[in-house]
Amino acid sequence: MTTETAQTQLVSHPWQRWGWLAGGVWLLFLAFPVTMILERHAGGGQRALGLVLVALFAVVYALGFVRLFRSDYPVPGAWPLLVVLVALIGGVATVIGTDAMAMAPFAVAWVAWSQPWPRGGWYAAGLTALGLLVLALAPGDDGVYLLPLLLVLGFSALMRVFDTFTERQAEIGEALAVVAERERVARDVHDVLGHSLTAISVKAELASRMLEVDQTRAARELAEVQELARDALAEIRSTVAGLRATRIEDELETARETLTASGITPEVVGDPDDVGVAQRIVLAWAVREAVTNVIRHSRASRCRIALGPRSLVVTDDGVGATGPEGNGLRGLRERVSASGGTVTSGPGPDGRGHELRVEL
Repeated sequence: MTTETAQTQLVSHPWQRWGWLAGGVWLLFLAFPVTMILERHAGGGQRALGLVLVALFAVVYALGFVRLFRSDYPVPGAWPLLVVLVALIGGVATVIGTDAMAMAPFAVAWVAWSQPWPRGGWYAAGLTALGLLVLALAPGDDGVYLLPLLLVLGFSALMRVFDTFTERQAEIGEALAVVAERERVARDVHDVLGHSLTAISVKAELASRMLEVDQTRAARELAEVQELARDALAEIRSTVAGLRATRIEDELETARETLTASGITPEVVGDPDDVGVAQRIVLAWAVREAVTNVIRHSRASRCRIALGPRSLVVTDDGVGATGPEGNGLRGLRERVSASGGTVTSGPGPDGRGHELRVEL
């Protein structure tokens, strides 16, 4: 696969391809410093310099938001890009003076969005305070850029809070789904065993009383106890096997649907019926966690799920691991380790993307 092809696959998801427009649309407001440069009675060289600097500012800002929507937090190269933006604002200021502060809200927005929350909010507030200090010290400034700075800071903070709240709500929803699944399994087991164990208890007690007065009846009751115990054991085995088989099949089907809905092409290899009964719950859990990570963090266009009798390998063509290991993967490691297995995570076979491998 060529680099160009890999890049095309990487940005196949609409939000990854066009999400930068959410920040780039505000570049229309650079019309204000452009107008000021053109209206100033400066030499042609100064006007050309100012226009070039504004154009470079727009390009750097747009490229930053392209990277923002294709990376995890913190965005790689966020601080060098901020330095470039501030330097360009300073360069424009040599042409139009403090009117170059019309470009400062862009730098504030970049800081707020390129860093994890709430750290990004504090950095944006600090940059806003610095901009306000510049305005306060500038001779003859009428404070016209005070409101835009504060509005951009407030809007960025509000959107980041909403974004963080949405992510945490999704995590809580997943945790509640796990609790609900555990409760459902507990109810199923209770329904299967409750009646049988009650009958066994009653008949065993009756048989113990009949041993001295009616051994024939006692023997009959004990035989029924044995039969009930065998039936109960068969039912619980059938129930547990059914739960496990349903879970891994359901997880694979859900994986296909959610990956497709996220713009990621799924490929599933292997038959769930070949998976050992004792391994199905753990591997089903691994499928769920691996696919969740692919959707949330990989920015991938393809995902391959290879299922074996005692193994699972999930590979994507995304950006690879870009941050510390999350709670979900740590929990999966603990669960697999308790089953005597191992989890390995790293780059894909060709050095691109990411691969999660579970061996039991």
